[in-house]
Amino acid sequence: MPWTEILAAWAVFGANILSPGPNVFNTIAISLGAGRRAALAIVAAIAIGVACWAAAALLGAAVAFRRLPLLEPLLGCLGGALLLRFAWRYLCRARAWQASVGPAREISPREAFLTTLAVLATNPKALTTWLVLISIFPAGTASPGAIAVMIAGSVAVASLGHLAYALAFSTRAAARAYARIGHWILAGVALFFASLGTGLLWRNLPLLVGGAGQG
Repeated sequence: MPWTEILAAWAVFGANILSPGPNVFNTIAISLGAGRRAALAIVAAIAIGVACWAAAALLGAAVAFRRLPLLEPLLGCLGGALLLRFAWRYLCRARAWQASVGPAREISPREAFLTTLAVLATNPKALTTWLVLISIFPAGTASPGAIAVMIAGSVAVASLGHLAYALAFSTRAAARAYARIGHWILAGVALFFASLGTGLLWRNLPLLVGGAGQG
């Protein structure tokens, strides 16, 4: 069991969760004023999404990118388009803030779960993070048991980190503050997602078009 590499990878992953990114901003934006049930739904989606990312990365995503060069820019363009869609949805929520403050318009746990899962699935930061992690963890020579430990630990680190964010920002004090400035927070999240999505399309679309033309 390569514990040194496993612990190093978990440490990098934990530090990555502490830094702002699409998943963290999404967790905060949904948790604020949405209640504990929606917050816990976020954590469930994070656990499932991280498990899928970890399994895909450790079991061969890097190999697939080497064998199919167009796959990475294709996924980058798809992620950019979806992030722009998420940005529009957050902007609409910000513009309709006065009508959406009441309990009847709170986001449901199901919507919180599906939105979080979609953001995580298209998160370019998750892709780059796992490309780094598979350079630390010896996936090519590790035993199935070591890979299972790496995946389980990554799920635990991500779940605990986002649980802390979700519980902290779903308190009544946070909800009261959110009632006053929530439209600005949602608009900020929309701007962040829009800039990230635009950047992904800007970087990956020429690569996709150029690669397809050469093919």
